[in-house]
Amino acid sequence: MLDIVWLIPVLPLIGFLLNGLLGKNLPEKVVGTIGSLAVFASFVLSVGVFIEIQSLEVKQFVLPIFDWIQIGTLSIPFSFLIDPLTCIMLLVITGVGTLIHIYSIGYMHNDEGFYRFFSYLNLFVFFMLLLVMGSNYVVMFIGWEGVGLCSYLLIGFWFKNQNYNSAAKKAFIMNRIGDLGFLLGVFMIIEHFGSVEYTQVMATATTMPMGTTVITTITLLLFIGAMGKSAQIPLYTWLPDAMAGPTPVSALIHAATMVTAGIYMIARSNVLYTLAPVSLHVIAIIGLVTAVFAATIALSQTDIKKILAYSTVSQLGYMFLGLGVGAYVGAIFHLMTHAFFKALLFLGAGSVIHAMSNEQDIRKMGGLKKALPITFITMLIGTIAIAGIPPLAGFFSKDEILAYAFSHNPMLWLIGAVGAILTAFYMFRMLYVTFYGTFRGTEAQHKHLHESPKTITIPLIILAVLSIIGGWVGIPEALHGTHYLANFLAPVFETSALLMPHAKLSHQTEYILMGVSIVLMVSAIAFAYFRYVKGGRVPAQDSVKKSLIADLSYNKYYVDELYETTITKPLNWFSGIFFRVIDVALIDGIVNGFGKTTNWAASQMRLLQTGLVGSYVFAMVIGVIIMFLINYIIFW
Repeated sequence: MLDIVWLIPVLPLIGFLLNGLLGKNLPEKVVGTIGSLAVFASFVLSVGVFIEIQSLEVKQFVLPIFDWIQIGTLSIPFSFLIDPLTCIMLLVITGVGTLIHIYSIGYMHNDEGFYRFFSYLNLFVFFMLLLVMGSNYVVMFIGWEGVGLCSYLLIGFWFKNQNYNSAAKKAFIMNRIGDLGFLLGVFMIIEHFGSVEYTQVMATATTMPMGTTVITTITLLLFIGAMGKSAQIPLYTWLPDAMAGPTPVSALIHAATMVTAGIYMIARSNVLYTLAPVSLHVIAIIGLVTAVFAATIALSQTDIKKILAYSTVSQLGYMFLGLGVGAYVGAIFHLMTHAFFKALLFLGAGSVIHAMSNEQDIRKMGGLKKALPITFITMLIGTIAIAGIPPLAGFFSKDEILAYAFSHNPMLWLIGAVGAILTAFYMFRMLYVTFYGTFRGTEAQHKHLHESPKTITIPLIILAVLSIIGGWVGIPEALHGTHYLANFLAPVFETSALLMPHAKLSHQTEYILMGVSIVLMVSAIAFAYFRYVKGGRVPAQDSVKKSLIADLSYNKYYVDELYETTITKPLNWFSGIFFRVIDVALIDGIVNGFGKTTNWAASQMRLLQTGLVGSYVFAMVIGVIIMFLINYIIFW
């Protein structure tokens, strides 16, 4: 199976080519089948690789594809690295990706760009697989840039709407800012390690003392790339605007793929980060601040997809908190469980939007649980999972991160717990306002209400099941479980575990932390219930009716406006000056000057063309005399 692992990314690429070149002339069913089967086939191969690698004594396998770049002593092959971490990412990307493709068949039905949408989805999966399978930072960077390109195409898929185009450009540009940091980090790796292969870089790094300036600088530069791709403060504002894309895009980008790229990159570079305590501290602080900050914004949002978008930013913050306190397994664990319940929530939101004739404002919904029973039950499961209620998936992964945070610094746990309380509240606020109470939409919308087709509901049911059982692979020892995922990933993080041993908490302390966490979550859920179900409250119709704090939250603390005032407008002003002075006056002046000079010279020369033979004979005689004089001067 490992010999044909190269087929895993190639199959979605073939799907992209078939749908991209031929899809315009094919029926929707054929296009959807090609796109879905391409990713499903990759999923089947990924399962085979996952099973096979467990039987190998050596859990790391490098598959050379071809020699790529050779400059002096620097050799950069195009090759794949297959190990337990790669296997987990492959299963998540292709598994959740397959469900999103199937869902898209029903959701994008009758869209004029149906074939184009599926070709973009397949290309996106191809680049994401390239990102996680590459054996070095350069192959990773190809996938890194590729998913950035595809996100631009997918966010701006409905390009006739200029606002959607602006959102796509915003995502593309903000990611380029982070990518510059990533690229500088790779250049420094080449300079100081002489290689970009993960195995060689990590092996060389272990010979260096902890906390060296070089490793700290490299890891911070790489983290800038992760901040952009995984939407951390201050490069997070693109992600909520990315809701402009179709709902399956939101699920694909925000659940299992692009936004997790930064988490994967740091986990893959875990040895470098373990040797850079300053970088880990920065990651933990930024992750924690992002988690709580985004949660406070989600509290007052009324667009169902925007609520989930800020929830994604917040959950990514928890993953970075886990990485920052050395809980590498916990971060990957939460990445996996988050892929299940967040994909479920986004696709469930899409089902609601589909039933509500494209309405996304939860204030105009209400009472939908009777009309959409499957959507309601599955979204309820996803909401319980993200709130961290046992025994669903989110409880185990979030609890592991918070436990590590507590052992690192109890204050980190406390702030993280506050963010978790906010998560439980705003998610159940969304659920209660959407599905409970009386219907607040139009009569036309009420008549249109119906459960979504099977192509939409079946992926929801599968993801709901995964959201229930997905956390059981990481049951902690305190609950008499075997943390299968930790054992499976142990070879990947073995060196880091030796360099930075983790102080384990006593079972009693873990019980207390779990108990406190559960009580806090249930209290937040109960508060939301009494406020929005029993109290029948609906979020305020406009920001004027809100308090100052609520107004700040509703307007996202005016961060976008701050960026517009301090960055965008000054840059536009400077670019206007450069345009008028450098472009128009200087460059265009020089180019146009040559043209004007030529025209002037030609207009003067044409005066010599009199048409009189005598004038031409006279000019010829003068020319001959000049030639004789020149010849005399030269040879005199």
